[in-house]
Amino acid sequence: MRLIFAGTPEPAVVALEELLGSEHEVVAVLTRPDAPKGRGRTLHPSPVSALAQERGIEVLTPSTLKAGTADGEAFRARLKELAPDCVPVVAYGNLIPQDVLDMVPEGFINLHFSLLPRWRGAAPVQAAIAAGDAVTGASTFRIDAGLDTGDVYEVLTQPIADDDTADSLLTTLAYSGARLLRETMDHIADGTVRPRPQEGEPTHVGKITVADARIDWTEDARVVDRKIRAVTPGPGAWTTLGGERFKVGPIGFAEDGGDRLAPGQVRIEKKRVLVGTGSENVVLGEVQAQGKKRMRASDWARGLHETEGVVVE
Repeated sequence: MRLIFAGTPEPAVVALEELLGSEHEVVAVLTRPDAPKGRGRTLHPSPVSALAQERGIEVLTPSTLKAGTADGEAFRARLKELAPDCVPVVAYGNLIPQDVLDMVPEGFINLHFSLLPRWRGAAPVQAAIAAGDAVTGASTFRIDAGLDTGDVYEVLTQPIADDDTADSLLTTLAYSGARLLRETMDHIADGTVRPRPQEGEPTHVGKITVADARIDWTEDARVVDRKIRAVTPGPGAWTTLGGERFKVGPIGFAEDGGDRLAPGQVRIEKKRVLVGTGSENVVLGEVQAQGKKRMRASDWARGLHETEGVVVE
């Protein structure tokens, strides 16, 4: 099939590479416009755009696809000229109007990193970890007017390990999902797959904000653990000490943690730092103070002015 690939961030690059190695023809990519990065705020292409340029593939970067806008109308004209059979999508990040969806015979087929209809929305991997789901996965579905509501083509399942972070789980799903997306393209091309309506009670998740990533030490230790892993590496779990914010990496559990500490109370030992939660003491892993590099919690604790009566909030 003739394909236009739509995607923007790093996880989408894996899927693009998979499709470029398939029998399908990727005639162009659709991605977000170059964005400012770094201290100099210079413009940089998206990871998908960078790979497409490296491979000599046409890059389309409209700021909007809305009808009546200059970018939107120019994209419609080019889409008609390119005449793709299908548009596979991975984290493109822009609203696709219905009239654009209708311009492609096999539609826009999205790779979503959850077992739809569970965790529709912007952060399905983070939501699955935070909720304590034992299993997640990936789904390919045809985009319609709703938010991740379209009919599903194919799915894969992925167990969630006790030490999985959003980064490690998304990396795993990026590779297995890329293969799933390629297989879906293969099966659409040869007519061996049919989409089916989503079944089950849907759940939703929005974008994860910095405010969402604040640790509540009064919660159960397992909830605290999952929440930290769900926002690692970004935006990063955080707490405060003396009004100063610092980030907290994945924690451990202290089976020999001694007397139970109050939520947020810190006990500094020779080789570890314990913090109380709503259920049991936990061991801090790595921490990162503002403007500093990440370091082991024991090294961080040596730099504190006080080592008694320390409380994080």
